[in-house]
Amino acid sequence: MTGTTTRALDLRYFAWLRERIGEGGETVETGAPTVRALVEELREREERYALAFSDLRAVRVAVDQELADLDAPIGNAREVAFFPPMTGG
Repeated sequence: MTGTTTRALDLRYFAWLRERIGEGGETVETGAPTVRALVEELREREERYALAFSDLRAVRVAVDQELADLDAPIGNAREVAFFPPMTGG
């Protein structure tokens, strides 16, 4: 029998993403292989996630505190953080 292995993953939300989702972080059970697949799982959960992740061009991600792109594998990561683009200054 084949199946997807799920694991606990800490999520962190910053700035307007935190405002739209209504919390700064949570722990979820997921079997998503990539950040993009994780975002799709979240979008399907509730409207607040669908709204927060409606424009992925405005979302940046870090996997275990390393900048990554949406197609990055999650692997054995412990944390994924979502935030708006950063500006220099």
